[in-house]
Amino acid sequence: MESVDLGDLAAGVLRHQRSTPDLIADALREAIVQGVFQEGQSLRQDEIAAQFGVSRIPLREALRQLEAEGLVLLSPNRGATVAIMSPAEAQEICEIRVALESLALQLAIPKLTEADLQKAADILEKTERETDVGRWAKLNWEFHAVLYGAGDRPRLLSLIKTLHVNIDRYIRLQMAKMNYLEKSQQEHQQILDACRKGDSKTAVRLLKRHIETAGEQLVTYLRNGR
Repeated sequence: MESVDLGDLAAGVLRHQRSTPDLIADALREAIVQGVFQEGQSLRQDEIAAQFGVSRIPLREALRQLEAEGLVLLSPNRGATVAIMSPAEAQEICEIRVALESLALQLAIPKLTEADLQKAADILEKTERETDVGRWAKLNWEFHAVLYGAGDRPRLLSLIKTLHVNIDRYIRLQMAKMNYLEKSQQEHQQILDACRKGDSKTAVRLLKRHIETAGEQLVTYLRNGR
């Protein structure tokens, strides 16, 4: 996986658009999920603001966004730190994902077009060829988003995406260190096959098992001291 630092991410934002809280949040989010900032690490706001060439006001707004997503903790004494996920939190996220994503898939299956199904298949093919762990995680979300998006429930999809963002950094670890990619690909293909057949019951059952298996591995990883 190609090494990046916050300077690279900040430069990417500043090259293309004016710096705003949303754009700063995007760059910091990526820095957290890529491991530029580690769990529990203090985020030095003066240094970060200087790298983006902004005052601390838009930076604070960006940090509040990340706090709402569960990636950052803000406290009067310690300032901003990267959130540490506990096994209990991981378990809860898994349980919520099962409920929300099962609903999203159930709503989507009757509306999935051949173009949607082909796009999902193309994403799986891209994943097979991809060697960068960061891209694996992004493609994982893209696959799920294509299937759920057909349900035309934007608020539901937004909630699901927030949960994926929350565990994205751990998904990358699972794929890189736990030999999870091959298993994940097989499960994705099975879900897609059921969607092609319009078999909602089987697709939802496979999806639940897919999320629960990944959740169990993550909880075990966190309990064993990372």
